[in-house]
Amino acid sequence: MIESILPPYVVSSDTTEDELEGSLFPEEEAMISKAVGKRRKEFTTARICARRAIRLLGRQPTPILSGQSGEPLWPRGLIGSVTHCAGYRGVVVATQVEAAAIGIDAEPNKELPMGVLEAIALPQEERMVRELSEQRPDVRWDRLLFCTKESVYKAWFPLARRWLGFHDVLVDIRPGGTFEARLQVPGPLLNRHRLTGFSGRWLAGDGLILTAIVMPSSIYTPARQGLMAVAS
Repeated sequence: MIESILPPYVVSSDTTEDELEGSLFPEEEAMISKAVGKRRKEFTTARICARRAIRLLGRQPTPILSGQSGEPLWPRGLIGSVTHCAGYRGVVVATQVEAAAIGIDAEPNKELPMGVLEAIALPQEERMVRELSEQRPDVRWDRLLFCTKESVYKAWFPLARRWLGFHDVLVDIRPGGTFEARLQVPGPLLNRHRLTGFSGRWLAGDGLILTAIVMPSSIYTPARQGLMAVAS
């Protein structure tokens, strides 16, 4: 599903069912030795998807462990992102020659629990959600906002190595399937130019919402107001 909103230089593997065929690497197994069944299924299926994607790049899979903040630690020379929610598991991977950062997220196309929108949204974003909901009630725009911010964080963290709060980014979602996220805090310096935000794509279908940000390595050409990571 997610392939349709990705640039051609990345690969993906996703599934709507848990796949437990094929053993984990011993190092991966050790990470979830005490995990409950749901977590074990999510982790195992995501690692199986990751191995498939890595093979599509012509590389042999190796253990994918997790960093101190839970981020996947990709094999040398690769960059990627993992997501899972009820009914969906997905992985996107690229070489670091092609991509500098990737952030994907999947959520059910359902209304956020009460109070969550107010906790994650800036006032401008709450207005945007109300207006879009009147135009297209088939999409849960509050959930899509949450999904975009999750993708932003996943793309941000490998570059900045620090926390980014929900209110630290202002998202503008376009009904045509794209979004722009402007950082409200100073971004990291990349090749002497400061990162100012990200752009990405979104998709709603089959009861799911998917978002994807892919920052190409060629983005190191500065934009007029700073460095805007644009999905190509």
